[in-house]
Amino acid sequence: MNLTVTVLQIVAPVFLLASIGFVWVKIGLEYRIQFVTQLAMTLSLPCLIFVSLMQTRIAPEALTALSLASVMAYALISLAFLALVNLLRLEGRTYTAPLIFGNTGNLGLPLALFAFGDEGLSYAIIVFAIMALWSYTYGIWLVAGSGSLGRVLREPLVWATILGALFMWQGWETPGFVTNTLELIGQMAIPMMLITLGVAVARLSAKGMLRAIGLSFVKLSLCVAVAWGVGSVFELDRVAFGVLVLQVATPVAVTSYLIAEKYGADAPSVAGLVVASTLMSVAALPLILAFVL
Repeated sequence: MNLTVTVLQIVAPVFLLASIGFVWVKIGLEYRIQFVTQLAMTLSLPCLIFVSLMQTRIAPEALTALSLASVMAYALISLAFLALVNLLRLEGRTYTAPLIFGNTGNLGLPLALFAFGDEGLSYAIIVFAIMALWSYTYGIWLVAGSGSLGRVLREPLVWATILGALFMWQGWETPGFVTNTLELIGQMAIPMMLITLGVAVARLSAKGMLRAIGLSFVKLSLCVAVAWGVGSVFELDRVAFGVLVLQVATPVAVTSYLIAEKYGADAPSVAGLVVASTLMSVAALPLILAFVL
């Protein structure tokens, strides 16, 4: 019973905040998702990442192990879904990237924070940063067919991660008033991203839901299995192991739909994956948490 209560206390705030965004749209209130997303990705989330990394006191060897484990996990997942999409003769530029990349920002970061505290958030940011770099390069190439190094270099979250890692490595600290300002800005990120997630899901129109449900189940099962196996091979500690499994198991990111829309892939099919995998995560993530806590 205690475990059930603990899991509910972790998961409930995540889905309640997303529900606020969902209901907000359904009752006809205005929500400018492009502005809020730009504010979060350009300002609030980079501040959160920088301060979290700067203030973390995780052993360097633990961070190295998690980084290597994350790279290996996403490499294996990429190969697996490339093979699956070809085997099922699905359109690669529509299905491959959404199946590889999860919602490690909007959903993964809050879950890690609520489940494992500030240490978990620091670990989760490492996994998120590796996924984001892979997504903004290889992921964009899968959909658009062209490289995106310039886009990576223009992303504030990339520089926030690099600077945060540098400050953590050197033991540097920004002046108190700067740190307090950055913390206040960063505190907006998680609730804002979760509410925006609910808004985005409420506005999606899904098609081909039967296929989307089947692929979402395969994505969830394969990602958990790969993350669990890689975490065991690298002998990650309890928190790092739990964070890796949670982050890799997150559902299809809403940004996958936006990228598909931008580059002319089958956006409605991607929307179906977003909806199906997000709804599936409502039941799946509490179960995963119960095993990794």
